[in-house]
Amino acid sequence: MHGRHLPPAASISLAAVSMLAPSLAAFKAMALPIPLLAPVLNTGKLAGRTIFITGASRGIGKAIALKAAKDGANIVIAAKTAEAHPKLPGTIYTAAKEIEAAGGRCLPCIVDVRDEAQIQAAVEAAVKEFGGIDILVNNASAISLTGTLETPMKKYDLMHHVNTRGTFLTSKLCLPYLKVGKNPHILNLSPPLNMNPVWFQNHVAYTMAKYGMSMCVLGMAEEFRSDGIAVNALWPRTGITTAAMDMLGKLMGGEDTVNQLRFPEIMADAAYVILTRDSKNFTRNFCIDEDILREVGVTDFDVYAVKPGTPLMPDFFLDEFLDDFAKKSSPKTGAGAKQDASAASGQVDQVFKTIMAAANEEIVKKTNAVFAFQVKGAEEGQWYLDLKNGSGSAGKGESPSPPDATLIMDSQDFVKMFQGKLKATAAFMTGKLKIKGDMGKAMKLEKLMGAMQSKL
Repeated sequence: MHGRHLPPAASISLAAVSMLAPSLAAFKAMALPIPLLAPVLNTGKLAGRTIFITGASRGIGKAIALKAAKDGANIVIAAKTAEAHPKLPGTIYTAAKEIEAAGGRCLPCIVDVRDEAQIQAAVEAAVKEFGGIDILVNNASAISLTGTLETPMKKYDLMHHVNTRGTFLTSKLCLPYLKVGKNPHILNLSPPLNMNPVWFQNHVAYTMAKYGMSMCVLGMAEEFRSDGIAVNALWPRTGITTAAMDMLGKLMGGEDTVNQLRFPEIMADAAYVILTRDSKNFTRNFCIDEDILREVGVTDFDVYAVKPGTPLMPDFFLDEFLDDFAKKSSPKTGAGAKQDASAASGQVDQVFKTIMAAANEEIVKKTNAVFAFQVKGAEEGQWYLDLKNGSGSAGKGESPSPPDATLIMDSQDFVKMFQGKLKATAAFMTGKLKIKGDMGKAMKLEKLMGAMQSKL
């Protein structure tokens, strides 16, 4: 290791950093393919350059660091994982060893991006160790996919302090050195500024916080254009194997959802392309990983897929996904629609009867949750499913016990989801499915849905 270590940062919740990915060992344990050599070759353009990356002990941040390290870059890891977590592999020190093994130099700094003093100390340590800072990657992020009433202010503050404020603050403290850096870049891992209400209605607090990072791109790119500092954003077209997508996948799509994702290396390759471009001529861009790679001749994206050939899960904030979803789920008209509506009559009741026929004390013990369902449309009404008490119960009307989670959706979509004809992920992302209450409890419905598909 090079340089000094900083004092430990105050602990924040595990959910605070969304850019995490399963380890190599984890993929082996799941019998998943290991990502192959990325098609974007290193050119050496980042040799000797100093790159300050927040949240780089795992996942996308670490993948970007390793890509740059192959050029011989100096990497500053500004993250808070100093000690091994029982469920998440890797620390800033294990990541530093990997970076140095890949050919780079590394300075691991324990940093909570909400703490100005810790960021300042890390910046000063980087300048002392490497002589300056040429590139900043704002990767650290926090997530909570909850509605307004379900978002505690503690989580709201966490997302805004880590995402928007952390990005602004880290950029502010690095900018004096970027102004005199070589081909200086700021790269924020944030989405295009899409004002479609669908991306706000289910998780407005998260969207506001994430868009805050993108607004930094919009403003700072123009503010520092005359200094030759590029400020861009990068966002994935599909789900990436990070903790955030893993959480959503388990909630909405089942344990096999990981097969629908891509490895973080696609983001690392796209970041490499951006960071090696002329900072004076490439700024204020909201880049999508796949588009950037196509620009440099990449055509085979199977190399990045966890399971090549599997339909990919789209990421948030991209309307192209909504267009595809609308085409696939557009309602029938005329006689076909009447026939479908007639066939659907009573199917919601049948779903609950099928669930209760399969319920037993073991399922109740494993689930330990009460669910309420607000069903709209042709079979409008309220249902409940108690998988917490006794051997379980279900029925129409309000739950006798307070629900842990409430699911709201149209009756036809509800039946399709339990039949496996409608991807729960797509339903959630497009607003067809809304979840209120304990998201952790709602996760447990995933396995139940899978078990019901063959019986409905």
